[in-house]
Amino acid sequence: MAGRPRGVEDEAILRAAAEVMGRVGPSGLTLAAVAREVGLVPGTLVQRFGSKRGLLLALADQSVRDTDALSDRVREERGPALGALAALVAQWTAPMVTPETFANHLAFLCMDLTDPELHERALAVHEAQRRAVGTLLAAAVSTGELRATTDVAALTTTVQAVTSGAGLVWALDRRGTLGRRVRDGLDAVLAPHITTDTDTA
Repeated sequence: MAGRPRGVEDEAILRAAAEVMGRVGPSGLTLAAVAREVGLVPGTLVQRFGSKRGLLLALADQSVRDTDALSDRVREERGPALGALAALVAQWTAPMVTPETFANHLAFLCMDLTDPELHERALAVHEAQRRAVGTLLAAAVSTGELRATTDVAALTTTVQAVTSGAGLVWALDRRGTLGRRVRDGLDAVLAPHITTDTDTA
């Protein structure tokens, strides 16, 4: 039998795995389900990733790379720093369009918290997001969008906490969309630090 088929790249398989993850959660995520998503046989995924765990570790590694790449792209494409921050947070929450998909992603996070190898990667994603938020907040201070007295480190922690927590509240009360709820939370956190006419007078 020939070696590794090259018809579908690993990155496309991992994107499909993330989509399946959102639909079916940990129990339903199998090599067979992902293989069906991309039109391959399960044996091909076994060749590439070895097992479901191997696939999950590869997906976690890809998440770290994607977080850094997305942050760089948003900073390059967007103008004002706070607009870039809002766009970045929206992109991070975009896959969770229903309470069910949110719950499925949350179930995988619970796995990350108890598995040392997965936790290492989940922490890397968290730190990459922290760096991106902090960089954009610092840029907003330097350009005058935020007050010069803003404690960027403290605000970075608050932004991460509020935008993450908004998802859980939304999944419980199910009012509006996750994107809107996260944006409202972000705006509320930033509001006391936004530069006003009084600050520039």
